[in-house]
Amino acid sequence: MASLNVGNLGEYLREQRRAAQLSLRQLADATGVSNPYLSQIERGLRKPSADVLQQVAKALRISAETLYVRAGILDEREREELETRAVILADPSINERQKNVLLQIYDSFRRENGFVPGPDADADAKAGADAKADAGAIPGAGAKADADAGRDAGPRDGDDAGADATEDQDPHS
Repeated sequence: MASLNVGNLGEYLREQRRAAQLSLRQLADATGVSNPYLSQIERGLRKPSADVLQQVAKALRISAETLYVRAGILDEREREELETRAVILADPSINERQKNVLLQIYDSFRRENGFVPGPDADADAKAGADAKADAGAIPGAGAKADADAGRDAGPRDGDDAGADATEDQDPHS
């Protein structure tokens, strides 16, 4: 069998598997993918599907998007966008509406810089229709989104605008 050009995917997977201190058999058990098939992937004889790569990434606790890029399924720019979106969506410190507003802002900036929104942008846009209304029609979302995001974050220690406003005023004026 001739070796396929899959962007050094096999070598990378072998390095990651060894770093995780897993044998090929242990990785096969963890992923549900056969040992011989994983061996062929590592030797560059097979190009795995996105599903197989996702299972391997999960078992090795690495980014599936990185594997997709190495396998030629995804280009580097798309991977970076997907990772940015994933980080935003996974952040437990902000609520769903805030996440949608942030994704809207991100897409707006990307469009402004000549990039087409990624594959999840349409779904995010539908889910964030209310967020878009909150953000206003200004590209980059504008101050209302910032104000709403701050309001939704709840009270913060030392955040007492009323006290600051009265302290700054001269009582003799």
